[in-house]
Amino acid sequence: MFDQNIYKSKMIKTIDVFSKELNSLRTGRANSSMLDLIKVDVYGQKLPINQLGTVTTPEPRMINIQVWDLNNVSLVDSAIKKSELGLNPQIDGQLVRLPIPDLSEERRFEMKKIVKSTGEKCKISIRNIRREANDELKKLLKSKEISEDEENKYEKIIQDYTDNNIKVIEEKVINKEKEIMTI
Repeated sequence: MFDQNIYKSKMIKTIDVFSKELNSLRTGRANSSMLDLIKVDVYGQKLPINQLGTVTTPEPRMINIQVWDLNNVSLVDSAIKKSELGLNPQIDGQLVRLPIPDLSEERRFEMKKIVKSTGEKCKISIRNIRREANDELKKLLKSKEISEDEENKYEKIIQDYTDNNIKVIEEKVINKEKEIMTI
């Protein structure tokens, strides 16, 4: 039997990953989730910064990381410098300060392109999940486990999920672009 919820949950997970990627993109203001994608090579494994210290945003243009282990401060510093965020950490003992510079107009347009391409990749993933569901429906129809009416009903349901999720992605892209272009 066909379980549409499997494909629905796959689409939801895809949107969740997309949302996390959008949150990690740097806009003009400090946001601790900007650091979520940065992994620090420590204790023989790669850990996110929030597992090595307390991340706070005391003001709109500053992120502070209170690193718990003094030995990890330089590792956190180098991981941030290697990331594509373009941030320059300032170290004060176990406290790493990250001033968030204003985005130049050129960088804002570059960020808009990144947001658009990330959105397109997410839409492609959603469409691939739809194709996967439709392929399963065709196999079930061929093996006579479902009727043509059921196949059409499920195809319509999956198409509705697809359309709704693509609308959600487009809205998120538009909102993030507005956020990036707001000075």
